[in-house]
Amino acid sequence: MFFHTAGIEVSPWIPPLVAFVISFFTSMGGISGAFLLLPFQVSVLGYTNPSVSATNQLFNIVAIPSGVYRYCKEGRMVWPLAWVIVAGTLPGVFIGAFVRVKYLPDPKNFKLFAAFVLLYIGIRLIRDLLSKNSGKADKALCEKNFQDIVRNHQIKTAQSEKKGCEAIPVVEVTHFNLKRLGYKFYGEQFDVSFRGIFSLSFIVGIVGGIYGIGGGAIIAPFLVTFFGLPVYTIAGAALMGTFITSVAGVAFYQAIAPFYPNMSVAPDWFLGILFGLGGMAGIYLGARCQKYVPAKVIKWMLAGIITLTALKYLAEFLGF
Repeated sequence: MFFHTAGIEVSPWIPPLVAFVISFFTSMGGISGAFLLLPFQVSVLGYTNPSVSATNQLFNIVAIPSGVYRYCKEGRMVWPLAWVIVAGTLPGVFIGAFVRVKYLPDPKNFKLFAAFVLLYIGIRLIRDLLSKNSGKADKALCEKNFQDIVRNHQIKTAQSEKKGCEAIPVVEVTHFNLKRLGYKFYGEQFDVSFRGIFSLSFIVGIVGGIYGIGGGAIIAPFLVTFFGLPVYTIAGAALMGTFITSVAGVAFYQAIAPFYPNMSVAPDWFLGILFGLGGMAGIYLGARCQKYVPAKVIKWMLAGIITLTALKYLAEFLGF
């Protein structure tokens, strides 16, 4: 099948299949998988126009709601954290989209930019994993994860019979204002700076707008490594932030497309929807299986994928 906007030819079953596999694993860390779909589109499918960033964000719009629904259903959505991320990334994503079209239309330069973004994320994750003091909270959660799952299942079953409710929340927000955000999760207390999350989100929005990922792939590792939040609680908020900013990004790319008549700027809607349908199933199953996978395993998986992708881009840029 030929996709006119993308200017590529590919069998229609390949995009959803690739998106499903990628999203299943990456969604466990609060990432939609768009950051890996973009290299697939650029390097494998040969889709190098600026509109690939918009198509990638369209994938997020279709795929992410299933994962957000699953995290909400299980009570692991930290809504205040999600709204701070959205408020910070939204203005940044518009700036990023403009920079992508205006200054990085050349595929070679864009690959170099993408390589440095991914390499920074990968190195930061690996440093955190190799640190002696890293992930203490996640480790403690992992050690009692199975017992808690059984215990919570028993409680939920009892409450379902008594009150007719399907689940109880496992994240309890203790305070939220313009200075601090705090919540409890499995008996652990977490407290972060509102301004710190907002500032990080703004920068991430710019980078995510350029790359076409909505920012979740960048902000999730930061929330885990820099702010010390457990991956089990930030995944839903990161996905929600990515969804909202992707909607804004696609709308902005579509709006500015008429000003660049000689350049493919608007998303390839059919290709993006095909990717999104596969991603929808992958994210839902990944979100459902996340609680059974140790946090450290998720982090190592993400770090390995991100770093290898970055090195591949660097090698391509240098001509190896």
